[in-house]
Amino acid sequence: MLLEIPYKLRLLAKRADFPLYVAGGAVRDALCGYAYDDFDLAAPAPAEKLAALAAECGFKINGTYKNTGTVNFTDGERKYEFTSFRKDVYRGGEHAPEKVTFTDDIVTDARRRDFKCNALYYDIGADELVDPLGGRKDVEERAVNTTRDADEVFAEDGLRLMRLARQCAENGFVPTTECIFGAKFNAARIQKIAPERIYTELTLLLHADEKHGIRYGHYDGLELLKGTDVLSYVLPELAAGDGMPQRSDFHDHDVLEHSLRAAKYADGKVRLSSLLHDVGKPYCFLHTGKFHGHDAEGARIAGEILERLKAPKKLAQTAVRLVGAHMYDLDGKAKENKVRAFIAKNHDIYDLLLLVKQADYSACKDDLRECPTITKWEGIRRKMLAEGVPFTLKELKINGNDLKGLFPPEKIGETLGALLRECVYDGSKNEREKLLAAAERLAAKEA
Repeated sequence: MLLEIPYKLRLLAKRADFPLYVAGGAVRDALCGYAYDDFDLAAPAPAEKLAALAAECGFKINGTYKNTGTVNFTDGERKYEFTSFRKDVYRGGEHAPEKVTFTDDIVTDARRRDFKCNALYYDIGADELVDPLGGRKDVEERAVNTTRDADEVFAEDGLRLMRLARQCAENGFVPTTECIFGAKFNAARIQKIAPERIYTELTLLLHADEKHGIRYGHYDGLELLKGTDVLSYVLPELAAGDGMPQRSDFHDHDVLEHSLRAAKYADGKVRLSSLLHDVGKPYCFLHTGKFHGHDAEGARIAGEILERLKAPKKLAQTAVRLVGAHMYDLDGKAKENKVRAFIAKNHDIYDLLLLVKQADYSACKDDLRECPTITKWEGIRRKMLAEGVPFTLKELKINGNDLKGLFPPEKIGETLGALLRECVYDGSKNEREKLLAAAERLAAKEA
């Protein structure tokens, strides 16, 4: 038995008067020895017939779509998607098929899919693998071939360009030369895909190493996006750094490769921010011949990119701040009080910023040792915590009510901010009596 089939699903297959198959990713992953948790189903049967039978077997039907032959249903623990055997006709690279024709032929259904390694079927009732196109050989060889001529497959659906990179990254597969050239020739088709789908695929790609434990798989996927020219359409601002040299005493790689390697070495929490951390460099170099100010320009450009991709607003805001702050104290010469103020100002993203700093440092010369700036900052931060430094106004030992009568209402917030800054430099000042005395001194100066 290749797949462990849930009892209710096996019961459904037994009661059907047609063969019911698990298709695609779960079969591929089982052959690889990977864990699998998605069960996409297929059969030479109408969606309405499958839905009725599933309901009789105790499944909850969440949606039946006659036009595409799709049924979404659940057993309460796992979700399933069923699709009738069919043939698809696409319109110029758009993801959704323009026309769907149903068929009883498994070979026809297999050929409508993207890659042979995904055109594998497991007959639940017979407990056997069905391999219409020779996909098992590709899985064994860890190769990716298209189900038909590569140019035809990629021309149909532009999203397949990113799926190629993501699935190779997740599974440790390598595309054939024909597959690569087919993707490269059709790279512009990605422009037909909705930004939300591109963002979803990019996010999955950036975490591809986590699915099956393929070390640096996400980096391999990014390199494949670059090699097929898809990156030039998805992130043209970043791709502009390809071949752009950097100072050899600090960098072993050009601007684009440095960015890809920053994502390679980055913690999963900051992969996207690390990928974009130097996105301002190409802009600055092309406009001024220098990289000076690329952190500020990068923050602006990163914001534009994430808005274009319709990324979640909170995530985008954090990424923009990380890109804008990643250059601070690069040479380690900032004085302690300035670092204290910087840490306090960025306390809510401080831990993430350390991760971006580390990714940036490691990507310069593939050095995985701790970034010296991090060592310095963490020493200062430990001192601040030991002193009881307040990082927010809420942590101050006084509040606005304590300043009423000393300052007009419009000055209270400003005064609390000034007192907070004093405490950031010296945590021992965060005592009620000391803060009140300091406030009285400030009031006297303004009198």
